[in-house]
This record gives sequence, structure tokens and C-alpha cells, in this order.
Amino acid sequence: MLMKDVLRAGSLAAVLLAGSCASPQDPNFRVADPEVNHPITVDPMSRSVELSFAPSNAGLMPDDAAKLDAFVADYMQHGNGAISITVPAGSYANATISYFGERLASMGVPRSRMLVGTRAPGDRNSRVELGFVGYAAHADSCGDWSENAAETHDNQPMPNFGCAVQNNVAAMVADPRDLLQPRPMGDMSTERRAVVLGHYQKGEVTGATHSDEQKTTITDVKP
Repeated sequence: MLMKDVLRAGSLAAVLLAGSCASPQDPNFRVADPEVNHPITVDPMSRSVELSFAPSNAGLMPDDAAKLDAFVADYMQHGNGAISITVPAGSYANATISYFGERLASMGVPRSRMLVGTRAPGDRNSRVELGFVGYAAHADSCGDWSENAAETHDNQPMPNFGCAVQNNVAAMVADPRDLLQPRPMGDMSTERRAVVLGHYQKGEVTGATHSDEQKTTITDVKP
């Protein structure tokens, strides 16, 4: 075969290969990036709980006390802004507000983040409602099998590519707010810093030492 025939055959193969792949200018083009095809969105979501409370009967029953503890723990981890406490209006309103205010403060909720109020007595006359706004992360639903994976002439990823992973990440993230912006840095350990600097100034090893019990031995594997 002559050289010009080889070049012609190679050019034809390149054209055919390029034609089998989708172009970024194609409106149906999909990149192989799950974060682009199935982005995780974070939206505010209100959460609330209703509890039976009677000041004359020693406050909360055990089941409602457990609900309150779980709800406040959820607020401390995922809450944004204030936590509201709404009690029925009446002669016990002040005592009820005081009880829940002290209860939440003992669990670490700053008093400046408590919003209290009353409502007119009604069907829920004896119930106290607490609420806050948190954030929820979610991705779009999976299950798009509209394309045949055995016939991918344009060499594009399947519509479901990475969808399950994105949904798992959205479900497992500890605080959805971390997907919006980083958390502020916490206080550093000044005690440990002083120890490390002291070793450094003395020319000593700054890393932590390990005892013989903490050391491991890797056994050589012989063929």
C-alpha cells in the first residue's frame, strides 16, 4: 500500500471516529460528570414537633420528653436561626414558656435564639409546638432507562450515570449547609501548640511517640 493510501485511510478512520461521538455543541450532549448531570440542591425546610404539657402534672411525659430531646439535638446540629416555642394562651402560658426555656437552655440552646409566643386555645389546647428551619439536601430522582446501554453510538454516558451516588451523598451528608459554604474554623489547641513549639525550640522531635504495644509488624509474604 502506498503512503498516500495509508494517510487517506487514517483520515477516513478519524472522520468516522469523530462522527460517532457527540460534540459539546450538540444540545443533547452530556458530560461524564455526575455533579453536572445530577446536581445536589440544598433547600430550607421547616421542622416542628408537638408535645403534650401540663404544668400541674410535673411537665412532660417520658415519651414527649424523649421527643423533645431528639428534636433539640436535631436543631443543634442542623438548625438555622431561631427555635420557636408556641404555647396555648391562658393562665399557664408563662409557666410553660419558662419550663421550655429552661429546658432548652440546659441543652445548650442560647436564649438569644429562642422565640416564644402564644396562640389562641383550640383543638390543641394542651399541646406545645416547637419549630425551626433547617436545610435538606437532595438530588433528582433516578430511574431513567430511556436509552439502551447496548447501543451507544454517540458514546455518551447513560442518563442515570452517577445518579445513585449523588443521592447517597445527599442522604449521608451530616449538615447540608456544608454544601453551601464551609464552616468557620474552630478554636485551636493552644496547649498542644505550646508543647510542639517547646520541642521544636529544643531541637527535639515534635511528633507524637508510640509505645511498643502501638507498633505493628508487617509479615513478609513469600511466593
